[in-house]
Amino acid sequence: MRYAAKRLDRVPPYPFAIIGQKVRELKAAGHDVIRLDMGSPDLPPPQPVIDKLSESANTSSHHGYAGFVGLPALRKAFADYYKRRFDVDLDPDAEVLPLIGSKEGIVNMALAQVDAGDVVLCPSPGYPAYKMGTIYAGGEPYFMPLKAENGFLPDLDAIPADVLDKARMIWVNYPNNPTGAVATLEDYQRILDFCTEHDILICSDNPYADVAWEGERPPSMLELTNARDRVVEFTSLSKLYNMAGWRVGACVGNPDMVGALRVVKSNIDSGLFRGIQDASICALDETSEAWVADRNEVYRRRRDILIEAMPRIGLSAEPTKASLYVWAAVNGGDDAGYAAEALQNAHVSIAPGAAFGEAGQGFVRISMIVPEERMKEAVDRLADWHAKR
Repeated sequence: MRYAAKRLDRVPPYPFAIIGQKVRELKAAGHDVIRLDMGSPDLPPPQPVIDKLSESANTSSHHGYAGFVGLPALRKAFADYYKRRFDVDLDPDAEVLPLIGSKEGIVNMALAQVDAGDVVLCPSPGYPAYKMGTIYAGGEPYFMPLKAENGFLPDLDAIPADVLDKARMIWVNYPNNPTGAVATLEDYQRILDFCTEHDILICSDNPYADVAWEGERPPSMLELTNARDRVVEFTSLSKLYNMAGWRVGACVGNPDMVGALRVVKSNIDSGLFRGIQDASICALDETSEAWVADRNEVYRRRRDILIEAMPRIGLSAEPTKASLYVWAAVNGGDDAGYAAEALQNAHVSIAPGAAFGEAGQGFVRISMIVPEERMKEAVDRLADWHAKR
């Protein structure tokens, strides 16, 4: 008797679920664990957003189903954000679809676009959901190594011809998780031209566009002429406004791809709670650039703490200018061993690079998600442990 579908034989446990279980075991034993493995912001959203949630939740008529496609005002708020931030015009009715966090949209996009035997080009290292969605849909992930010498951009010319013949879709993600690399519009243009030549759909995962500092201003792929012929982009309020637990995102761009995702979602979920939608409208419409800049300065200071500490903790890394992460090479190359020992002996939880794919081996990802004093404590613990290693 089987109690799981055969497709799950190809799906390993989610890496952060494994890490979380080990953290819980250590905490249950009385240890103080500093978690730097997840990409979950520790800072709160803007206060008006929280107030709007409370106000809406206290409205008696706001507790029923809120609709499959989101409130018109929420779709417009996402469209207005894209116009304001990227000078991209979007039709709120045809080209914007709110999501229950971008992760579900990423997986469901595979169900909307990928048939059995289709190949999906996935970055390695990369967000595990790209691979998992492909497998759930019956497709075959092909992993494109992202290497430092290429600026962590995919080497499209290295993809074999037989793979390209079956390629249905490609995932690109900049600012990149886990490396922190940023793509330029010229980089995006090369990807668009390549995919146009080979008739490949493009999914651009762009949740970190406004988590940047030192003058970095990451673009949207939708800024390119003709991008909407084959491009959709995923955005998320998780990182944009510190709303990870609220689960709000959007898929925007090519109306046919958005429409296919809408069909899948309308048969799977019943939309976002009205109070969260109202609060999200407030976040998108009313959050100032000054608030975003101040928040990003907090991340920059945390990054500096980590970069300064690299030699003391057995790692090396370049200063990132975007994302929530420092992507660090492990001296000696054993990322799994380093992460496991750091958790067990220093009680600091970081993510081994292999959790993001084979090309992540030899690296660790450290998330900048604790206050500066706690970050300094984590660094000191790692330095003490590494000195005795």
